[in-house]
Amino acid sequence: MTIPSNISQNAVDFHGLNQLRESALKSENEANTLRQVAAQFEALFTTMMLKSMRQASLAEGIFDSNHSKTYREMADQQLAMDLSQRGGLGLQDVIVRQLGGQTNTNANMPLPGQTFSIDTVTIRQDLRRAVKEIHENSQDTDSKEILSGTEHKNFPQRFKTPEEFVNHLWPLAQQAADKMGTTPEVILSQAALETGWGRYVLKDGEGQSSFNLFNIKADSRWDGEFVAKNALEYRDGKPIAEQSRFRSYDDYAQSFEDYVSFLQSQPRYREALKYVGDPETFVEKLHEAGYATDPQYADKIKRIMNGDTLAQISHKNIQNLGY
Repeated sequence: MTIPSNISQNAVDFHGLNQLRESALKSENEANTLRQVAAQFEALFTTMMLKSMRQASLAEGIFDSNHSKTYREMADQQLAMDLSQRGGLGLQDVIVRQLGGQTNTNANMPLPGQTFSIDTVTIRQDLRRAVKEIHENSQDTDSKEILSGTEHKNFPQRFKTPEEFVNHLWPLAQQAADKMGTTPEVILSQAALETGWGRYVLKDGEGQSSFNLFNIKADSRWDGEFVAKNALEYRDGKPIAEQSRFRSYDDYAQSFEDYVSFLQSQPRYREALKYVGDPETFVEKLHEAGYATDPQYADKIKRIMNGDTLAQISHKNIQNLGY
């Protein structure tokens, strides 16, 4: 991994921390010292979060060793330090206000006893980008080529629980979300609705999975494999069973890739894609564009997305920190 040259302090250099301690004891430039302390706290918090996210990963890579783990830990610490020095995740200002005893004069800020609102979606996206950068830069090209052909082959054709569904598919959903500029939660919520948390993925006549997580139909634009099934469609508000053909893939990775390509290549979804940064509006616009005929389609996705089940699973890495 190439470390940016404009980093003013190395994570493994404790000389700067000693200077900060001496400055605090002498009360020299208190405001600046407080800001530096806040940056150190934020860097520590980010490092802990990155470590927890790595511990929540599916498995170790085939090239992992004690040496590579040590290198990743050092890279994580350096990245956390770099993020904090470039503005961080928005926690520095909160820490400065708390430690500095500043009076809140902003009428838009919450009163005592009210909850301070932090943009958690933005924070999660920043962390995902950070982890993605570490992952991409800590593996050489050869290892990427080897893993790309094997890492998704051991997924079950049918998931038994929502936890298994999310834990297995989260990395693929995150890749798709990065391409679209949205969150993995909204993509997994739609897949969960379409397949009953992976328990009812469409199968062919021989019982083999189609790996179609989003029930994308195989119309004239599709020249690949397909499965024919009766599907529930809503006509004039009434549910009707209709025979339809659905796309079939080799694995779940292809399903996510085709989902992104399908939305981005269809003119009718252009309006919906303008709202990928607002997941709830995105699914509403997706429904309005005709992705599904169920009149409650968008509401059902939002209930899954905002429900306890997905939240408890997808945020377990943060909960493990004990905050």
